[in-house]
Amino acid sequence: MGSGATLDYCELTDIGRRRANNQDSKAVLAPWGKEQYRRRGWLFVVADGMGAHAAGEMASALAVEHVPLAYEKTAARSPPLALKASIEQANAEIHSRGESAIDMRGMGTTCTALALLPRGVLVGHVGDSRAYRIRGTTIDQLSRDHSLAWEMEAHRPPGADDPIPKNIITRSMGPHPQVAVDLEGPFPVDAGDVFLLCSDGLSGQVADEEIGLLAGSLPPAEAAAALVGLSLVRGAPDNVTVIVARAGENEASRDGADAAPWPLTDEAPATSDRPPVPWGLLGVAATSLLVALVGYGGLTTAASKARIGDGLADALAFATLAAMGLLFVGSLLAAFLGSIAPAGEGVRVLRPGAKLGGGPYRSYGCAASAQLLEGIIASVESAADGLSSRDRDRLLEAVADARKPVAANDFSGAIRATAAAIAIYRRVVEAARSDETAHG
Repeated sequence: MGSGATLDYCELTDIGRRRANNQDSKAVLAPWGKEQYRRRGWLFVVADGMGAHAAGEMASALAVEHVPLAYEKTAARSPPLALKASIEQANAEIHSRGESAIDMRGMGTTCTALALLPRGVLVGHVGDSRAYRIRGTTIDQLSRDHSLAWEMEAHRPPGADDPIPKNIITRSMGPHPQVAVDLEGPFPVDAGDVFLLCSDGLSGQVADEEIGLLAGSLPPAEAAAALVGLSLVRGAPDNVTVIVARAGENEASRDGADAAPWPLTDEAPATSDRPPVPWGLLGVAATSLLVALVGYGGLTTAASKARIGDGLADALAFATLAAMGLLFVGSLLAAFLGSIAPAGEGVRVLRPGAKLGGGPYRSYGCAASAQLLEGIIASVESAADGLSSRDRDRLLEAVADARKPVAANDFSGAIRATAAAIAIYRRVVEAARSDETAHG
């Protein structure tokens, strides 16, 4: 993988406990060489579909198909332009498909795409699927939820405890021909940083602190399994999808690795080979010069006739002459600059060190603690009640094993033991699914 060889990642999706089909989709586009990594880096995408029947499933599948495809094709543009254009093109494709069939009309999907580049991480985002960064004992939400709950919480007065509606999103891909895409970053990368993308099937059941604890403490494959398993432990009313990626030394941002400004707009083509002559400014310059040349004598004469003192007349004439001179020089300079400026609109750029968006939007401490671990362990213990006696005994034994290192303040051992208990429950759920499938 060239420069991307030290990155470790895992992608995982689950139908959940109450859904008949999985409307979540995911994709990973890996670089295949140093030059490709320099130009477009890694790309991770999670989408959560919406729509009756198979519409949501199709919308999310189209998103994770067309976003990487368009991003690859537009990699010659700057990464922010390529990422934004790829989501916009995918939106157009989903909308077109939705309009072509009556049972697909209005279908939509969230889409969160994360590009890991030499300069840092860029996030392109529509909807309420999320992008996180776990660094040390802090988890940061890099994306902003496009949801009614997020907007109401942001504007509710302090102390208000009225209920906030869930699962109502205010922006998605597909329902409209165009979509507004949030761009965030680039966020500099340190070796060991963990980046996590997920659908709301995970974030709705697992607290940010718990996500940060498991993703930051376990290898990506184990972390993804534990997070999906914990969502199952808590009922998993929705599909659950997660991508966990841990950056290595080769992904760490380095000063000077990409020092060129990133264009944020496509350059507008010039309407002619040479800019138009600024006749208006040249006229102002000529007029001011004429006034400056003849004004001094006239003003002095007028002031003398009005019986103003010689000193005041001289001062008035000199001030007028100076003003006209400045106007002449300024107009001539503006005309010259206008004549050499390229036609069309200027290209906005993002210089190294600058950042798009307002993220991180939320930050939480996720250091291991007895309280945080006990919350997870208690959930696993409660889930044992619905199991057969044999599975229940195995799970409760694993729960007891997880509590022992917590009591001894061995939090690293407690996290591993807790993940093992979650894995037992997940295997039981999967075995039950297989049994139901085998029996029709």
